[in-house]
Amino acid sequence: MEKVRLTSYSHGAGCGCKISPALLTEILKTDSKEIFDGLLVGYDHRDDAAVLDLGDGTAIISTTDFFMPIVDDAFEFGQIASVNAISDVYAMGGSPLLAIGILGWPIEKLAASIASEVLQGARAICKEAGIPLAGGHSIDSPEPIFGLAVTGRVDIKRLKTNAGAKAGDLIYLTKGLGVGILTTAEKKGILKIEHQSLAKNSMLKLNSIGSKISKFEFVHSITDVTGFGLAGHLIEMADASKCDAEINYVNLPLIDPCIHDYIKAKAVPGGTTRNWSSYGFKVDCHEDHRSIIADPQTSGGLLIAVDPLNKLEFQTFCESEKLVPFEIGKFINRSGSSKVLKVF
Repeated sequence: MEKVRLTSYSHGAGCGCKISPALLTEILKTDSKEIFDGLLVGYDHRDDAAVLDLGDGTAIISTTDFFMPIVDDAFEFGQIASVNAISDVYAMGGSPLLAIGILGWPIEKLAASIASEVLQGARAICKEAGIPLAGGHSIDSPEPIFGLAVTGRVDIKRLKTNAGAKAGDLIYLTKGLGVGILTTAEKKGILKIEHQSLAKNSMLKLNSIGSKISKFEFVHSITDVTGFGLAGHLIEMADASKCDAEINYVNLPLIDPCIHDYIKAKAVPGGTTRNWSSYGFKVDCHEDHRSIIADPQTSGGLLIAVDPLNKLEFQTFCESEKLVPFEIGKFINRSGSSKVLKVF
């Protein structure tokens, strides 16, 4: 029996399905900040999750993330979608408590047993994160969709947002780039056999380091890199923090050097073009850099702003947690120019 290719049932893939940053700005247009007693973080800075003060020194973190298949295997689709959703809690410096599933399934096209495999993958990741998959909601939809709504908790003094970076802070990234390029190469049928697990292995890594480094006051800001690409999420971080940012292109980590070959082979996702059309005017870089810095990531790494005086302590701690963070640049004072991000 021929194995079902889930990606053939959807028009987009993973976080590349996200609405472009420019269109999202139009959708979320508002004249004022959301005002609600106890709401510490809403949507005004495009942060990773909402945060509500519980009045006892702690806060609830609430987030949701879902998308269409980025891999063909149902179990792996459930895993990746779950890692991606839980990441939003880690990016706020919190710890996840429980998850609720969100499932859209084309019941006339795909067997219920395949949806069950998706849920099994989700349960496996929730177990790894130490939380239950406690329920959810499902609908009959034209395309397969899966994700989670995740609830977490954080000590308010450890809360990290995308608005806390300071001029002079070093910028670290915890995962290599290139997910969108590799998955596009796979859809085009040009991905080499030896490269077929590269994107998957990266997407399956939990960003749990976020909840661990939140104890450090010298970690000023955290966000995760997903569908808007490195440049998009770094611009959001810089804007929210009223800073500009500089990154050194040669220091950007790639999942594998083969990504350059796939760029030459035109395996650049449509999401890259949409991203660049939305925020390219804010970026000063060489044209050749765009395919990497605007590449949509699914379940990407964390962007972390760290006081330079504590560089060694930060790196040593991460390495003790079996994570090697990549130093890619720094935040600087606002120049007043339209170029928020400079890539050297």
